[in-house]
Amino acid sequence: MAKRDYYAVLGVGRDASAGQIKSAYRKLARQYHPDVNKAPDAQGKFTEASEAYEVLSDPKKREAYDRYGHAGPMGGSGQGGWGPGVDFADIFGGGGGGGMGGFGGMSLDDILEMLGGGRATRKSRRRPSPSKGADLEYPITLDFLQAARGVRTTVRIRREGPADETIEVKIPSGVGEGQRIRVRGKGQLGPGGQGDLYIVIHVEPHPYFTRQGNDVYVDVPISMTEAALGAKVDVPTIDGMTTVTIPPGTSGGQKLRLKGRGLSAGEGRGDQYVRLKVVVPKELSARGRELLEQLQQTETADPRATAPWRT
Repeated sequence: MAKRDYYAVLGVGRDASAGQIKSAYRKLARQYHPDVNKAPDAQGKFTEASEAYEVLSDPKKREAYDRYGHAGPMGGSGQGGWGPGVDFADIFGGGGGGGMGGFGGMSLDDILEMLGGGRATRKSRRRPSPSKGADLEYPITLDFLQAARGVRTTVRIRREGPADETIEVKIPSGVGEGQRIRVRGKGQLGPGGQGDLYIVIHVEPHPYFTRQGNDVYVDVPISMTEAALGAKVDVPTIDGMTTVTIPPGTSGGQKLRLKGRGLSAGEGRGDQYVRLKVVVPKELSARGRELLEQLQQTETADPRATAPWRT
């Protein structure tokens, strides 16, 4: 899932002052801190708000974010970021050690006191629970059809210490470039248990298939006579070859829809679109030229009659 805009997370404008950013974060911290809010989504919203505040409260990180978006603060020490491979879940979820470098393990009292907002409710005044271990990332590369159909693969996880492990991971059908597949409890070991493993997907381009959402596109060349007279031609799909009917009088660039032959991801399955490319021969036989000249003499329709400069 794409990250939300940090300003939108805190509910402030892009020209917000440091004081407005701090005030907005204080309000969200009071509302969603896990010590006082037990709703299922409270932890996620608290982490999201903390992540946004961590960037926007630091002038250098905010400048990098304003210029480059989410890629800026994460781009390494040159941008005032945290360097490659660091996950915000580590910083805010318990992998870090507290203080201004991260909010893991801090109670709501601590956060509000740090922001100058006084103390929180008594309910929050308890000792923080042990932190889980850090999350890990493992990049894998799939070809187009593996990503389209789904695949099972094995990955070897290297952790701190001797606890390396080889596990089998099921990659669901229809995964896309940059998608992260979560495997619970396979990260680093910490006092409060293990973090999670995230499989980061890279999909190699295909020689002739392209993807738009859950739809698949393929370009299919046809001859002039197939376009004019109609024909049945074999075309590839992600499930194998199939035969489609080219209607008579087809123009170049026309698309034929194969319903339900696209990618299966989320709700339902997409379609495949066959884009027809009329191929004109560069060389003609004497007989072929003669026939085309005869055809030209019999044609009465003007192909440019409906062109915009003619209306």
